[in-house]
Amino acid sequence: MICEMCGKDVPSTRTVYIEGTSLSVCPNCAKFGDESRNARGSGAAAGPSSAILQQRLERRERRMNPKNLYADGRDRIQLVIGYGDVIKEAREAKGMDIEKFAASIGEKKGIIAKVEAEDLTPDDKLIKKVEKALGIKLTEVVQSGGSIGGGVNNKTMTLANFIKKE
Repeated sequence: MICEMCGKDVPSTRTVYIEGTSLSVCPNCAKFGDESRNARGSGAAAGPSSAILQQRLERRERRMNPKNLYADGRDRIQLVIGYGDVIKEAREAKGMDIEKFAASIGEKKGIIAKVEAEDLTPDDKLIKKVEKALGIKLTEVVQSGGSIGGGVNNKTMTLANFIKKE
């Protein structure tokens, strides 16, 4: 008889369930399966247990629900507005051109040029390199869940703020 798992020719095989599939395997491969699940039953392969099904359903439910970024009420860290100009002014204040600055932080000239033009949003690693090299701050803490200013007497934002009156 041939083991359906390892392919060895063995004198006898045992029927075990491995990940819900019934296989005839040698004694060495039998340790990877479970003989107790309907091994001598109707011949149908046993499915996953109810505990495993419950775990899968819970994971699927978490994946399917949209993530609310503002639910935890924590502050968020964002790039400052106009980060490209901030980097360019700080670099020029130190007397460096793009090539020298890029070489000093181990980045390509094109990457720095795109970041300064704000065509590329830098990742956290690049932000830290630039902040350290130029002695500037490119991130700010943004509070979430608050009202948006801009209305009369800094009231909360309403639909009237968006309507253009003639």
